[in-house]
Amino acid sequence: MQRFIGLDAHGQSCTLCVMGPSGRKLGEHVVETNAKALVDRIRSVAGDKYICMEEGTHSEWLYEVLEPHAKQLVVTQPLKREGNKSDSIDGWGLADLLRRDAVGRTVFKSPETLTALRQAARGYLIAQRDMVRAKCRLNALYRSRGVEPKQEIYEEAERGPWLKQLPASHRLLAELLSAQLDGLIQVHQAAEAWLRKEAKRIPETRRLATVPGIAEIRAALLVAIVVTPKRFRTTRQFWSYSGLAIVTRSSSDWVRDNGRWVRRPVAKTRGLNRNRQPLLKTIFKGAATTIIHQMPKHPLHEDYQRMISEAGIKPNLAKLTLARRIAAATLAVWKHQEDYDPSKQKRAPLSQ
Repeated sequence: MQRFIGLDAHGQSCTLCVMGPSGRKLGEHVVETNAKALVDRIRSVAGDKYICMEEGTHSEWLYEVLEPHAKQLVVTQPLKREGNKSDSIDGWGLADLLRRDAVGRTVFKSPETLTALRQAARGYLIAQRDMVRAKCRLNALYRSRGVEPKQEIYEEAERGPWLKQLPASHRLLAELLSAQLDGLIQVHQAAEAWLRKEAKRIPETRRLATVPGIAEIRAALLVAIVVTPKRFRTTRQFWSYSGLAIVTRSSSDWVRDNGRWVRRPVAKTRGLNRNRQPLLKTIFKGAATTIIHQMPKHPLHEDYQRMISEAGIKPNLAKLTLARRIAAATLAVWKHQEDYDPSKQKRAPLSQ
């Protein structure tokens, strides 16, 4: 006996909608957002329980709490609905999607796996994001008064002469923003030290750091995001998840040729896929940038130059090819549990 449960979670209450395999609505319950109350309600439902909920603030915690009590628990991206919307409508919609096996984009959850590393990565990213925003605010303040700032405005010991270039009405704001930045820089340094400490405890991070352009920080973030390479059966799936898959569009694909239907030879390229993990895309494109600008003797750098000079490929497309190759090498190193070997990576094919 199957029971499909749509769970719409909020800060104070959760709406559970129970549906049978035929689509019949069996019951709707409003439960306090409390672990014991939710588990008791789920246990009260007879049969095999299949639960579907949307990704959100509570999803990771709810997954840890409810997953042992369900035969299947699916977390999906928030649904986009037109027309009426309510907790009840969302709950029944989730239950019906799971019943029809029509859940589209699912969210990977792995509770109690690499928890310390994942939290360290989250803290590092938050601190880095806030530090960059503080620098942008300070930079914009100087530019608003016709002053073209340099790196010195971010350094506590060197920003004094720059502050004197601002009028008195703006100087106090610049001092406040500078003090905020100084505090965020300290937080960022502490977060980076924490991330490096946790990364050293994980063998996978040391192995992935051997991939060119990745190094310790990017390797730690990769492991924290992906968790396990078994999620991806092929390199193309990993490219798609990383935002490096090429999207093509075509229409009127078939034409007549000597009385036979033949396919048109050209499909129109429409850029890269938008459904992605944006941080992974940043990591691999950043690794490609590192190879291009800082590793002139590496074979991948030589391939990049060969693509530009011999094949006439545009630099941005050659950089994308480099990022895809780094991603493929990362997945292979991770799956095979071996350090990076440049001799195993084939040269990129040239096309005119």
